[in-house]
Amino acid sequence: MERETIHVVLLPLPAFGHMMPFHQLAIALAEAGVHVSYISTPKNTQRLPKPPQNLSPKISFVSLPLPISDSSLLPEGAEATVDLISDEQVPYLIKAFDLLQKPLEKFVVEHSPDWLIIDLFTPWATDVGKDCGVPVLGFSPFSAATCLFWGPPEYLTGDGQKRVRSSPESLTKPPEWVTFPSSVAYHSFEAPGTLIGLYGDDASGISPAKRFAKTINASQAMAIRSSRALGGEYLSLYAKLIGKPAIPAGLLPPEKPKERQITDESWIGTFKWLDQQEPRSVMFVGFGSECRLSREQVHEIAYGLEESELPFLWALRKPHWAKDDVDHVLPPGFAERRTFDHKQKVCFGWAPQMEILAHPSIGGSLFHAGWGSAIEALQFGHCLVVLPFLVDQGLNARFLVEKGLAIEVERGDDGSFKRSDIARALNGAMVGKVGEGMRARSRDVAAVVGDREMHEGYIVGLVEFLKSRIEKQK
Repeated sequence: MERETIHVVLLPLPAFGHMMPFHQLAIALAEAGVHVSYISTPKNTQRLPKPPQNLSPKISFVSLPLPISDSSLLPEGAEATVDLISDEQVPYLIKAFDLLQKPLEKFVVEHSPDWLIIDLFTPWATDVGKDCGVPVLGFSPFSAATCLFWGPPEYLTGDGQKRVRSSPESLTKPPEWVTFPSSVAYHSFEAPGTLIGLYGDDASGISPAKRFAKTINASQAMAIRSSRALGGEYLSLYAKLIGKPAIPAGLLPPEKPKERQITDESWIGTFKWLDQQEPRSVMFVGFGSECRLSREQVHEIAYGLEESELPFLWALRKPHWAKDDVDHVLPPGFAERRTFDHKQKVCFGWAPQMEILAHPSIGGSLFHAGWGSAIEALQFGHCLVVLPFLVDQGLNARFLVEKGLAIEVERGDDGSFKRSDIARALNGAMVGKVGEGMRARSRDVAAVVGDREMHEGYIVGLVEFLKSRIEKQK
């Protein structure tokens, strides 16, 4: 079979932390000669970045309307987690997405793809593959360290009631199947919510853990957004545990900006400000669009940034609790301080993150430890200060600290943090002696994360696996 004839369907969860890695995978596969059908809902396919023009013929964005399910529990027009008002609405969005099983089956019957590459959260797609005779590959946008900590299917389902994690405490140490020294585990304040969120049934009557287990069991292999150079020990052990190939898909770093293309007047001014700062002196601060910080958390971060006395650029999304006037988001008088205009900047709303990270004056990043954001920052060799809040972020934070690539903000037993905790971590990473080794290590790892040839090699290996299984079925 010629490479050009391979046709794969990609099906991500409707969350940008999943859709963007799948999008980067689509581009990488298209560059390797594979035809990709990327399936999501109409609003989401419109919001995704356009692929490079030369790859457009190989990537088809397929829009399947989101079925109505418990629609009164979702905001009007919501098609992705970024559209939701609260985390409590996420299970209802996933429940609606589950109803795409029949439309997906219709598409598969009509187009006869060679593979379905699906999200861990979409086990119903494995039924489509089985019914239509199409093999399934699971793709995890999570790190290999996270996949290993969550464990193989029998530990995710608790078969026999002996292997399920039954207490928050069981999540606060590396699991028994990890055979090498590891610090990847949840903190005590993260564990109770994780136990419920991972093992509790959602609106569809199935837990996320059982979703993962079914997807893994029904897949020919698992592709992981990982590399052997960064966490290869986690990847190798995970393959042994699940009893099937765990294929590194590479880190899938987004393309570095070749030149600055900023047309928004406010951001033109901000980049002029960045141009005036010393090389690698500015801390970029960004918690994305789905990390819902409280007023107290925003204020403590603000005071901590100020207390650090470091130059910073904070891309701040207006919190759900804020009034329309963005001045009410920051602590009283914060923006009017004497040093603010020439040393510290806060920008509200959307931010051109890759262009910011690529700027030579940026030297560090304070963020939530999302795996995608970590990869973006690491390819520029930035110091990382991590303050995790959701799902896998705590595990990523421990992994990055373990590898000498990050400093984690200290927190109390209840998960709270003080401005002094923020300032201490920032100074340690950017200018303190404690961060000297980390700064050097980050520069070394940048060469690995940014190694396009290495990542292309991973994709070539993945495509060879896909082709070999197709040949065996002939």
